Parts: sequence; C-alpha cells; structure tokens
Amino acid sequence: MIFSMRTKVLVTTLLLAGFIGMSGPVLSQYQYDNYQSPYRVEFSYPPEELYQPDQFQPRNNPREEASVPFDEWYSVRTRKKFGAWGPVARRFPPLQNYDNLPASWKRQRLLAVAVKYIGLPYQHHHIPDWDPPRSWPWKQVAFGRNSKGVDCSDFSSWIYNYGLGIKLKTGIKQQALDTQIPRPGGDGFTEARVIRDDNGYDTLIRQLKTGDLLYIKNNQGELAHVIMWVGDHGVSPDGAPLVIDSTGSNHYDSNGVQIPIGIHLRPFLKDSWYYRSFSHAHRLIREES
Repeated sequence: MIFSMRTKVLVTTLLLAGFIGMSGPVLSQYQYDNYQSPYRVEFSYPPEELYQPDQFQPRNNPREEASVPFDEWYSVRTRKKFGAWGPVARRFPPLQNYDNLPASWKRQRLLAVAVKYIGLPYQHHHIPDWDPPRSWPWKQVAFGRNSKGVDCSDFSSWIYNYGLGIKLKTGIKQQALDTQIPRPGGDGFTEARVIRDDNGYDTLIRQLKTGDLLYIKNNQGELAHVIMWVGDHGVSPDGAPLVIDSTGSNHYDSNGVQIPIGIHLRPFLKDSWYYRSFSHAHRLIREES
C-alpha cells in the first residue's frame, strides 16, 4: 500500500512524540507549550492504515476544513456571519466502505485523529486550522490570546466529522442531549447508546470503549463539557484510565505536573471533576459494525 509523504511525516512525528507506542518528549505540529506528557496511546492497527484517509481530498488539505472557501475565511462577510468563532466545519465525506469496517478500527481511527491535535490551545473556534488575525474579535479564554484552537464540543464534533464523516452538533448541550446521530455523510440517522453511572466508578470504566463521548456537568449542574474515552489504547505510568479533550489547565498528570490548557491526554480518576460531575456518555460506534 502506498502512503503519501504527508501521511508518513505525520506518523513519524507522532511516533517520535511518544503518542503512539514510544516514550519520549511531546512534539506536535500544534505544540504551543513545552509540556512533556507521561501518557501515550498504542494501536492494534498499523498507524499508517488509520491515517490513510488523510491523504485524500478534502482531508489532506487544511484549507478545506470549513464550509466556506479558504479565501473567505478572514473576509468581512465571514466576520459578520460567524463573529469570534470563525467559519464552521464542512461535512466531511464518509470513509470508503464505511459500513464494512470493523468497529474496533473505527474507534482507533477516532483516537488516531484526536492525538493529531495534541497541543492545540483551547479557543472558541469551530475548526483547528483557522488562525484569526489580531484585529479579529476574540472570545477571551485562559490561553491569553487569540490563536488556532477549538473548544471541547467543537473538538469532539471535529474528531467524528474529520475521522469518519459523522458531523455532530457543536453546542455542548445540543450534542449531549441529541441521541439521533447523523450517519456518515449525513445519509440518515442512527441512535446513540446512552451510558449512565448506575453502579459506580469501577463498573463505569469497564463499560466504556474507545471513542465514547462523556458529558460533564458544571458546578450548577448544567451540561458544560465533553471528553473522549481513550480506553484500552491509553498507556499511563500509574494505570489511570485516560481521556482526551480540549479544556483548561486545572488538571494534573501522574507526575503531579499541571497539564496545559488545550488538547491533551488527561487522567480520568475517581476523585476527579470528570467523574464527580459525570452526567452520561454516548456510544456512536455500533457494536455490530
């Protein structure tokens, strides 16, 4: 099988970074900090196979990320229509032969897509490669300045959209409550499986699978955050289960080091805000796939 140079470079970068089966310093095309994560992921499928869809249009061109042409990303019309958030994501086409792909491959494909964006800051933007100029309106976040970046629910929607062609709603409450999920390419709907915490932490983490989306409440009890379960493919020095999300810096790794704002692997511990404020999870990859 022939892979594009772009795909080869991406896989090599992730391998060197320690994200996919090797230890080492965290390096990324979106590295905005010097943080070195103790966490990594391991796949049972070859990474080149999981990243193969990324060598074909429109996935192989960051300028094809949005629903508007690239030459309009920073136009007056885009600014008036979308404001600080910038252009919305396009609907990516379904993967070839999607229905016949194993569920395990689809889950690992989602994780492979997610780790590509490690290091990208948290911003109130819709697509990862939109980089507004200084003059653009900015919805202030803890990162301290405008830059490339996405928020939690735009990240989870992006993973499924870019990864499999499943375009989720990007508003956190809409995404968390919507169980009618569009099929890849928008061709019909499928029902999400809702998973609740009925029997405690240990039972919950045994139930969850890679790619499940977990919805978290804030201190007022409102749906406010989403994380993606890494599952059996996460490797942690202390054995803690891992998630990946875009969020603030109020989380610490197994070395006691504060994890920077933005997209990173993070632990899902029994005494963490993630678990204490867990609402429910959605499973979008059907078991019989």
